[in-house]
Amino acid sequence: MSLIIASQLDADFNKGLGQHPIAPVVIDVAEDEPWTAAAEADLLLVRPTPAWRQPRVARPSLWPGRLKWVYSASAGIDFYPEWLLDAPLVTCGRGVASDEIADYVIAAIYAHAKNLEAVTVRSRADWKHAPLGRVSGTTVGIVGLGAIGQAVARRVLALGAQVVALRRSGAQAGISGVELLTDLPALVARADHIVVAVPGTPQTRHLFDALLLAQVKPGAHIINVARGSVLDQDALVRALDRADGPGFATLDVTEPEPLPEGHSLYSHPKVRLTPHISSNYTLVRHRLLEKVRDDISRFVRGETPTDVVDPARGY
Repeated sequence: MSLIIASQLDADFNKGLGQHPIAPVVIDVAEDEPWTAAAEADLLLVRPTPAWRQPRVARPSLWPGRLKWVYSASAGIDFYPEWLLDAPLVTCGRGVASDEIADYVIAAIYAHAKNLEAVTVRSRADWKHAPLGRVSGTTVGIVGLGAIGQAVARRVLALGAQVVALRRSGAQAGISGVELLTDLPALVARADHIVVAVPGTPQTRHLFDALLLAQVKPGAHIINVARGSVLDQDALVRALDRADGPGFATLDVTEPEPLPEGHSLYSHPKVRLTPHISSNYTLVRHRLLEKVRDDISRFVRGETPTDVVDPARGY
């Protein structure tokens, strides 16, 4: 069995796809209308490019055409129009960047707890005692215990901190030492660092709203590596401005991306803002290639590829 693969990824990645033992035919797609490849491809490999949101892409009459399978290079599929899920099979690159994102979270926790820049001395006059924050002995709350949340949990436990977590399915994650909670307000009231790692869906939109932010432990550090839509940004700014509100927020995702010039999150003294780089994508492309090639092998053997997207859940 061979496949015609239409890919939105770069030439080097596509070259690696073409070297799969089944010798697939790899074709380029129209950057402005990638969905038109459905007319000639068996597999469409997509990435979240602006074309998918220009401005609200109507369902093409040809969709899904001859497609057997759509593969999203990103873990989240919220960037794409809903009709993408009308393809016979949709899978995603879940887990490829989990370790990189987890490392980002740990870096953010340490940057906030220790804040070495603030205590760096540059003259004799600066040579004064300054207490540092702690990581060991603190409590880290993880909202969303999927691949990213589990990678964070393993690292946090190794640092001597406690982990409380919330998982939509309620199922155990198989990580000894993680305390599973069923109540989100209870989690945010206990955690010194709150890691947001849930998918962006209509159900999670503004999950962190004004009411929930009012229940966050005073001084707590919120870290969002999920989607900007999960956190009500206006409510966050108001909460950060309260004396009894959260103490700091590290945001790798926003809504929209990028934020408009002059947005308050750019300059707020209690916000660290990074431009959606926690996945460190350019350094983990080889993992995505390995995953896609392995899934192609599964598919041609008649097996189900990994990480099939559930249209009902939206991830």
